[in-house]
Amino acid sequence: MKVKKEAHNFRSNCPLSLGLDLFGDKWSLLIVRDLLYYKERTFKDFSLAKEKISSARLSDRLSKLEDLKIITKSNHPTNKKVFIYRLTQKGLDLAPIIAECMSWSYTYFNEHLSDKTKKIVEAYQKNPEQVLKQFKSQ
Repeated sequence: MKVKKEAHNFRSNCPLSLGLDLFGDKWSLLIVRDLLYYKERTFKDFSLAKEKISSARLSDRLSKLEDLKIITKSNHPTNKKVFIYRLTQKGLDLAPIIAECMSWSYTYFNEHLSDKTKKIVEAYQKNPEQVLKQFKSQ
Protein backbone atom coordinates (compact mmCIF):
# COMPACT_ATOMS: atom_id res chain seq x y z
CA MET A 1 0.00 0.00 0.00
CA LYS A 2 1.37 3.38 -1.00
CA VAL A 3 1.16 6.18 1.58
CA LYS A 4 -0.25 9.40 0.18
CA LYS A 5 2.17 12.28 0.58
CA GLU A 6 0.60 15.44 2.01
CA ALA A 7 0.55 18.32 -0.46
CA HIS A 8 2.35 21.36 0.92
CA ASN A 9 4.20 24.15 -0.78
CA PHE A 10 7.55 24.71 0.85
CA ARG A 11 9.92 27.58 0.21
CA SER A 12 12.96 25.30 0.38
CA ASN A 13 14.17 21.93 1.58
CA CYS A 14 15.80 23.48 4.67
CA PRO A 15 14.39 21.75 7.78
CA LEU A 16 14.01 25.06 9.64
CA SER A 17 12.20 26.66 6.73
CA LEU A 18 9.97 23.60 6.35
CA GLY A 19 9.02 23.68 10.03
CA LEU A 20 8.28 27.38 9.86
CA ASP A 21 6.12 26.84 6.77
CA LEU A 22 4.04 24.31 8.72
CA PHE A 23 3.71 25.70 12.23
CA GLY A 24 5.97 28.73 12.49
CA ASP A 25 3.64 31.69 12.54
CA LYS A 26 3.18 33.31 15.94
CA TRP A 27 -0.49 32.43 16.21
CA SER A 28 0.05 28.71 15.65
CA LEU A 29 2.81 28.63 18.24
CA LEU A 30 0.66 30.52 20.75
CA ILE A 31 -2.16 28.01 20.22
CA VAL A 32 0.31 25.18 20.86
CA ARG A 33 1.59 27.04 23.94
CA ASP A 34 -1.92 27.32 25.35
CA LEU A 35 -2.62 23.65 24.73
CA LEU A 36 0.64 22.67 26.43
CA TYR A 37 -0.32 24.72 29.50
CA TYR A 38 -4.00 23.88 29.69
CA LYS A 39 -4.25 20.51 27.84
CA GLU A 40 -7.50 21.49 26.14
CA ARG A 41 -9.12 24.68 24.95
CA THR A 42 -12.23 25.92 23.22
CA PHE A 43 -12.41 28.55 20.49
CA LYS A 44 -13.62 31.02 23.12
CA ASP A 45 -10.67 30.20 25.41
CA PHE A 46 -8.20 31.01 22.62
CA SER A 47 -10.04 34.19 21.67
CA LEU A 48 -9.78 35.48 25.26
CA ALA A 49 -5.97 35.20 25.33
CA LYS A 50 -4.01 38.38 26.03
CA GLU A 51 -2.57 38.38 22.51
CA LYS A 52 -6.01 39.24 21.02
CA ILE A 53 -6.16 36.99 17.94
CA SER A 54 -9.00 37.81 15.55
CA SER A 55 -11.76 35.23 15.12
CA ALA A 56 -11.00 34.77 11.42
CA ARG A 57 -7.28 34.23 12.01
CA LEU A 58 -7.95 31.88 14.94
CA SER A 59 -10.34 29.82 12.84
CA ASP A 60 -7.76 29.65 10.04
CA ARG A 61 -4.93 28.58 12.36
CA LEU A 62 -7.03 25.95 14.14
CA SER A 63 -8.02 24.46 10.77
CA LYS A 64 -4.41 24.49 9.59
CA LEU A 65 -3.13 22.82 12.77
CA GLU A 66 -5.89 20.23 12.56
CA ASP A 67 -5.08 19.51 8.89
CA LEU A 68 -1.43 19.03 9.87
CA LYS A 69 -2.52 16.66 12.66
CA ILE A 70 -0.89 18.85 15.30
CA ILE A 71 -4.24 19.22 17.10
CA THR A 72 -7.51 17.33 17.23
CA LYS A 73 -11.01 18.73 17.49
CA SER A 74 -13.87 16.98 19.26
CA ASN A 75 -17.32 17.88 20.49
CA HIS A 76 -17.70 19.30 23.97
CA PRO A 77 -19.35 16.69 26.22
CA THR A 78 -22.24 18.94 27.26
CA ASN A 79 -22.53 21.45 24.41
CA LYS A 80 -22.42 20.02 20.88
CA LYS A 81 -21.99 23.51 19.39
CA VAL A 82 -18.63 23.88 21.15
CA PHE A 83 -15.44 22.08 20.11
CA ILE A 84 -12.56 21.02 22.34
CA TYR A 85 -9.04 21.23 20.90
CA ARG A 86 -6.16 19.04 22.11
CA LEU A 87 -2.60 18.40 21.01
CA THR A 88 -1.71 15.20 19.21
CA GLN A 89 1.64 13.51 19.78
CA LYS A 90 2.96 15.52 16.84
CA GLY A 91 1.82 18.69 18.62
CA LEU A 92 3.22 17.57 21.98
CA ASP A 93 6.57 17.06 20.28
CA LEU A 94 6.71 20.84 19.78
CA ALA A 95 7.11 21.30 23.57
CA PRO A 96 10.93 21.57 23.47
CA ILE A 97 10.72 24.30 20.81
CA ILE A 98 8.25 26.30 22.89
CA ALA A 99 10.29 25.77 26.07
CA GLU A 100 13.56 26.84 24.41
CA CYS A 101 11.94 29.95 22.98
CA MET A 102 10.63 30.82 26.45
CA SER A 103 14.07 30.17 27.92
CA TRP A 104 15.69 32.48 25.37
CA SER A 105 13.15 35.20 26.17
CA TYR A 106 13.81 34.69 29.88
CA THR A 107 17.53 35.25 29.31
CA TYR A 108 17.18 38.40 27.21
CA PHE A 109 13.80 39.90 28.12
CA ASN A 110 13.22 38.73 31.69
CA GLU A 111 11.75 42.05 32.84
CA HIS A 112 8.81 41.59 30.45
CA LEU A 113 7.77 38.14 31.70
CA SER A 114 5.13 37.33 34.27
CA ASP A 115 6.17 35.74 37.55
CA LYS A 116 4.30 32.57 36.57
CA THR A 117 6.26 32.31 33.32
CA LYS A 118 9.54 32.98 35.11
CA LYS A 119 8.87 30.09 37.49
CA ILE A 120 8.11 27.73 34.60
CA VAL A 121 11.28 28.74 32.75
CA GLU A 122 13.41 28.49 35.88
CA ALA A 123 12.09 24.98 36.48
CA TYR A 124 12.78 24.12 32.83
CA GLN A 125 16.34 25.43 33.04
CA LYS A 126 17.00 23.35 36.18
CA ASN A 127 15.37 20.16 34.92
CA PRO A 128 14.25 20.29 31.28
CA GLU A 129 13.29 16.62 31.08
CA GLN A 130 10.91 16.90 34.04
CA VAL A 131 9.17 20.02 32.73
CA LEU A 132 8.83 18.57 29.22
CA LYS A 133 7.43 15.39 30.75
CA GLN A 134 4.82 17.47 32.60
CA PHE A 135 3.95 19.37 29.42
CA LYS A 136 3.57 16.14 27.47
CA SER A 137 1.55 14.22 30.07
CA GLN A 138 -2.04 14.03 28.97
